[in-house]
Amino acid sequence: MLRIEGLTKCFGDKPAVDNVSLSIPKGEMVGIIGRSGAGKSTLLRMINRLSDPSEGRILSGDRDVTRLRGASLRAWRRDTAMIFQQFNLVGRLDVLTNVLLGRLNHRAAALTLVKSFSQDDKIRAIAALERLDMGAYLAQRAETLSGGQQQRVAIARALVQEPSIILADEPIASLDPRNTQVVMDALFRINREDGITVICNLHHLDIAAKYCDRLIGMAAGRIVFDGAPHELTAEVASELYGIEAKDAGAEALQHLQAIAQEEAQRAKQSAA
Repeated sequence: MLRIEGLTKCFGDKPAVDNVSLSIPKGEMVGIIGRSGAGKSTLLRMINRLSDPSEGRILSGDRDVTRLRGASLRAWRRDTAMIFQQFNLVGRLDVLTNVLLGRLNHRAAALTLVKSFSQDDKIRAIAALERLDMGAYLAQRAETLSGGQQQRVAIARALVQEPSIILADEPIASLDPRNTQVVMDALFRINREDGITVICNLHHLDIAAKYCDRLIGMAAGRIVFDGAPHELTAEVASELYGIEAKDAGAEALQHLQAIAQEEAQRAKQSAA
């Protein structure tokens, strides 16, 4: 269980995240939604401790994540793998080496310095690439891949960290519709098959509604919605997106209504 209590992050006098509290059970797939500047990325960076909160706590079990330092902090970052919008791969390195970089926190410092990876590390990396249909590209330089392919390499790198949580910060923002589906399908399978908690920042409501068990809506750094996708109303969507609601939410709200109807139908069939 991940618990966030009164989390606040200020830049100068302005709060980017403002007194956020929530709990996320293990194995949930959560979509954090809202317009750009709502505080979504800042929240994920604080969970991973890439950014320190101004106030509040992050708790994982009986660990106070906000107090971690040194080796304990490195272990937490290994357990909470980050996937970024811009992939963060080393373009001149081949795909396999990029994935192997996800094993660095599992290795002794001396081994890291000589850049030697074990056979077990390589097997894990190749298996992760094969799982994401990227095994044929392991010797190819990362910079020669398409955006969707690079994001799948980034997901494979996250997988070999053996995390308990994956934090995906706008992982599909720069992808076309086909690659959007490929990447979101991959994250969904990892969540369902491995039981890894996935917390994913998303801008589009239809994508969030399709893949996530739970949506957390943020506006001006605060949580304004927390519930199942079919519970999101047009009024809340408008609060989340303002003048963007029509573009960001029209198709999504139709999808949400379809989800609600399907769930109601399944409930009737189960009762019968």
